[in-house]
Amino acid sequence: MPDALSLTFSALADPTRRAILARLRRGEATVGELAEPFLGRMTLPAVTKHLKVLERAGLITKGRSAQWRPCSLNVEPLRDADAWMAEYRAHMDASLDRLGEYLARLTTTPATTADASPPTDPSDAGPA
Repeated sequence: MPDALSLTFSALADPTRRAILARLRRGEATVGELAEPFLGRMTLPAVTKHLKVLERAGLITKGRSAQWRPCSLNVEPLRDADAWMAEYRAHMDASLDRLGEYLARLTTTPATTADASPPTDPSDAGPA
């Protein structure tokens, strides 16, 4: 069984599932409401499979209200993914800061006259 972080990233890998999560940011929605924008491109059972992937990853929860199955967004797995990425973000920020400092030194260091003169060619020295 994959770990929770792997399930989260796997669920987020699909654009349809990301669109469903984007819709749920606005609030609770029924399966039918979530499926509506996709029904021209896929069947209701296909949308339901996407919802199951999101639910298995813990990104959505399904409730029950009479015959309706309202879905809502669960942000906790997203927080966990963000915390995991923050460690790498800090490393990348530090690397980019060092690169920026290095490039700044390169552009502010004046060239010495020895660096500016053309290299001498031994064949220009004449007969030996």
